[in-house]
Amino acid sequence: MSNDLGHLDAALARYARVTLLEGATPIQRLSRLSALPELNGCNLYVKRDDLTGLGGGGNKLRKLEFLLGEALAESADTLVTWGGLQSNHARLTAAVAARHGLACELILAPSAVRTDDDFRHSGNLILDKLFGATLHRLPEGASPDAYSAELQDRLRQQGHKPFFMPLGGSSPRGSLGYTACALEILRQASALGLEFTQIIVPNGSGGTHSGLLAGIALTGASTRVTGYTVLATEEQALAVTVDKTRQVMQLLDSSAKLDEGSVRIDGSQRGDAYGAPTEAMLEATRLLASHEGLLVDPVYGGKAFAGLLAAVRQGDFPAGSNLLFVMTGGLPGIFAYRSAYE
Repeated sequence: MSNDLGHLDAALARYARVTLLEGATPIQRLSRLSALPELNGCNLYVKRDDLTGLGGGGNKLRKLEFLLGEALAESADTLVTWGGLQSNHARLTAAVAARHGLACELILAPSAVRTDDDFRHSGNLILDKLFGATLHRLPEGASPDAYSAELQDRLRQQGHKPFFMPLGGSSPRGSLGYTACALEILRQASALGLEFTQIIVPNGSGGTHSGLLAGIALTGASTRVTGYTVLATEEQALAVTVDKTRQVMQLLDSSAKLDEGSVRIDGSQRGDAYGAPTEAMLEATRLLASHEGLLVDPVYGGKAFAGLLAAVRQGDFPAGSNLLFVMTGGLPGIFAYRSAYE
């Protein structure tokens, strides 16, 4: 497999990239959780992508490495993106802009499920402002895409060079960040003498899942990747992830073909809507915190970790299976969900 990894390294090197991480993030075994009888002898590990450092950390930095590379190659002076009020991608885009001396315009859409003061003013919003971003709060029903297009036109008229960061950083180019992460995981597993049966990840805008799956497919590794959708329905998430994975693979190898059967999406943990707390999520986040001292956010990681726990408890994996959960960050979001934990 080493030759396959080197070939993929070379393919990734064709794309402009700015280093935003301090190095490989660690893989850690959840020793206390793995010892619980209810987990049927499975070995749970976490990939600590919450420890990426800049801006409070999180998975979006891997995507931003490639997107910022593209932006700087185009001599952009302003980064523009949009997301929900508590968008982790928006926070990290603002942090990256601050680090590189760029202006940042964040377009933030209201939530249909949470309107309390903590959600509207705490969490990521505090950090967006600290990083110096200009915030544009959209009214209910406004189109973020239309507003973004108008904003970029105004910036150009003022002599600026805006670059639009796609939702969640999850364009095919941005998703290359998680293809690189797949290589990192495979090398770490080899060094640890491990083979992971499954990698588990939340699926929102689909870029993290697609990038990982593309990397696994292009190296021929046997590890499977499962995404728990937290945004779209299972059917919608499957279609988006299949399409995005194909596009990522094409960027790296024009002859590559995706086996659609390898795209695994589970919709069991989404709940009533994106961002709506569930009992399973609350139980999963409390269990991880109380047994391992680790924190996952309530929107993405909490729901995906709940899915992993459910699968292990119901015997989906034989005893001795090595399962890797990708901790994608989003810690500030916990503070925006204070009332859900009371």
